[in-house]
Amino acid sequence: MVQMAKSIPNRTKRPFVLAAVMLVMFIGAVEATIVATAMPAIIGDLGGFAHYSWVFSAYLLMNTITVLIYGKLSDLYGRKPILTIGVGIFLIGSFLCGLADSMEQLIIFRLIQGIGAGAVMPIATTIVGDIYTGEERAHVQGYLSSVWGISAIMGPAVGGLLVEYISWRWVFWVSIPLGLLSIIGVWLFLHETIEKKKPEIDYVGASLLTVAISSLMIILVEGGVRFSWFSPQVITLVIIAVSAFLLFILQEKRATEPMVPLEIWKLRPILIANLVSFTTGLMLIGISSFLPAYVQGVMEKSATIAGFALTAMSIGWPLASTAAGKLIIKIGYRSTSFIGGIFLVVGGGLFVTIVPSAGPIGAALSSFCVGVGMGLTSTSFIVLIQGSVDWKQRGITTATNMFMRNLGNTVGAALLGGILNGQILRYFAEHGGKTGQNLTLDSTNMLLTEEQRAGLSESVKILLQEGLSHSLHSVYIAVLMFGIISFFLVLLLPKKNKAVA
Repeated sequence: MVQMAKSIPNRTKRPFVLAAVMLVMFIGAVEATIVATAMPAIIGDLGGFAHYSWVFSAYLLMNTITVLIYGKLSDLYGRKPILTIGVGIFLIGSFLCGLADSMEQLIIFRLIQGIGAGAVMPIATTIVGDIYTGEERAHVQGYLSSVWGISAIMGPAVGGLLVEYISWRWVFWVSIPLGLLSIIGVWLFLHETIEKKKPEIDYVGASLLTVAISSLMIILVEGGVRFSWFSPQVITLVIIAVSAFLLFILQEKRATEPMVPLEIWKLRPILIANLVSFTTGLMLIGISSFLPAYVQGVMEKSATIAGFALTAMSIGWPLASTAAGKLIIKIGYRSTSFIGGIFLVVGGGLFVTIVPSAGPIGAALSSFCVGVGMGLTSTSFIVLIQGSVDWKQRGITTATNMFMRNLGNTVGAALLGGILNGQILRYFAEHGGKTGQNLTLDSTNMLLTEEQRAGLSESVKILLQEGLSHSLHSVYIAVLMFGIISFFLVLLLPKKNKAVA
């Protein structure tokens, strides 16, 4: 097992490590907003609106699966080498994504990118937990959260400018030099003293989890669209997913070094924090994935304006996270999370009531409220769970929380993407008449660029826009429901938590 000597933080140059960690977190944070902003342009160039959700699902699938593996490996081998491997794979995937000539290629390259991305957030966050004391972490989280604010402003803005004036391909390439610089900083300024014993990696558990999540994702994306819900294909996938998950639980109970130590789930604060991270992950992907399509396709605004609407959520997040660091000390984890839960419900409600006439400002206000809720809850949870375990379990515990949010993102991208596709097809069939019979999911591509919109007849454009608006409304109802569930889960947090430094 890897252990870190107590004297190591004194040898580590903490301000420089923090800067390097913030930079590596930036490339992970900016990826979400910059790609979402560019997606309408990518679809307009490569086509394949039916595969829209797969671009996000492929990335999130591998991110979700590998985050636990990286977390465990970082506890075994140390943070630096595992972070380096993960970032390296992420940058290779980013380079290949920029070379994609079809949606199928892009999805494959996003899988590669996602394999590396699993290391970025959890290990970077764990490093901060290693080099700062429990009392310092609440304040330092404000600095880390500023990354989201910077990425919120730069990501959509830079993404929109690249799409409009250069090429969407640079959306992926822009992270490469930043990733290299961050790794150099970590190796120069972070010092680890580790004692290595022969590790026993839970390959069986990792494989079973991969099968379970992959099967679930296919069900959610294709169920009701390509396959009927009671088709042999869906039934078979359900059996595979349930069986793999049950076998995964059995494997974790008997494994010497389980991928997910089940005992950490017995700690109530960690259990509640992980469940809320899952439900807020569902909300997050529902907004970040589909809001740009609404602003561009229904409101007929540019990619830059769509990016602005999405930016508001990421601005609210760091502002709230900074405030959360102070609130946690004054009023505690539970009260801080409670306030965050209220904002999640309010933001979800605003999305349900949004109409095209509200314009980008209405969309931005809704995003901002959700961002505030995310900032208050996520910061409270990270500080809470890192203080609930010692160094030996801090990597996997932090990774487990990230895993639950990523799992929420993965399930959300698939589930909400499936809802969107199914509702669009149903709307065309019920309201389109003969015109609707000739429309497919890919017909929606024509709404996402000004040139193609101009070539549509008024009746077809209205049908497409009303179909997209109606379908996204269903998605936002689901987002609100997840916000309500998150709020009630927060109420189950213990009033007092006994933490370790």
